[in-house]
Amino acid sequence: MEKHLQDKEALNKFKKLVEDIRVCMFITATNSDEHTRPMSTIKVEDDGTLWFFTDVRSIKVDEVTRERDVHLTYAHPGKESYLDVWGKASVVTDRQQIKEKWSPVVKAWFPKGDEDPNLALLKIKPADVYYWDAESGKMVQFFKMAVAAVTGNPAVADGKEGKLAM
Repeated sequence: MEKHLQDKEALNKFKKLVEDIRVCMFITATNSDEHTRPMSTIKVEDDGTLWFFTDVRSIKVDEVTRERDVHLTYAHPGKESYLDVWGKASVVTDRQQIKEKWSPVVKAWFPKGDEDPNLALLKIKPADVYYWDAESGKMVQFFKMAVAAVTGNPAVADGKEGKLAM
């Protein structure tokens, strides 16, 4: 069932999905190429802004400096939750913001900690967002598919999808 959400309801849905899924495929594009890599979201602001840690020497920093449009896809097949995000990226090197968003888990990638001179943040401001979210768990979905297979009637989709206007 299509259900478009707006304002606070859309932001709440967005935050819940991102925080549940966490890892996205982060896609950048240049005139000649497109790059996709998995990235872990470190924070979702109340206004929907997304934050990621990165190395200032990485190719993605060069790409978002040249072309700010990015595409993020989040997927949690186990919960049947999906999120498609288009937004504008910027690189943030402000040491105070890096310290505020630092987590000990990040030390696995940045052993020098939040003082690492190559550590930066990617800030994403979502522009267009679409979601798919199942209402029931996998067992209920499986049961519905089994009933449909036995009865010959099509399975009825149970869930919501739509635009998130934040």
